[in-house]
Amino acid sequence: MKQMKKSEIHFSIALDDQRVPEAISWRATDAGDDIHFAKAINISLWDRNDSGTMKIDLWTKDMPVDEMKYFYIDTLGAMAQSIEQATNDKMMAEKMRALCQELMKHVEDQQKRNSQNPQ
Repeated sequence: MKQMKKSEIHFSIALDDQRVPEAISWRATDAGDDIHFAKAINISLWDRNDSGTMKIDLWTKDMPVDEMKYFYIDTLGAMAQSIEQATNDKMMAEKMRALCQELMKHVEDQQKRNSQNPQ
């Protein structure tokens, strides 16, 4: 019997006294021995038994709101690429990309308004 290659990803979350993430680090067997740091993670898993999505969303307290918005827009854009490659559903991918463009314009408009009217 052929041995299957195994790859592992490990996440480590440092929490403060209120259980709010202060630091997120990760390492992967296929990425060498280095430990990498992140401000946010968004993991979605399709549960084999329940045929539903399980999610883990974490971000550190030093993650700025604007960066969080860009993180989700980037994630949606990456999902558009993945769905197109996996299913060849170009319409679904294009609709997701169009939403990313709309959301990017929304964030940029918010930033302009905030810079014109500082608190």
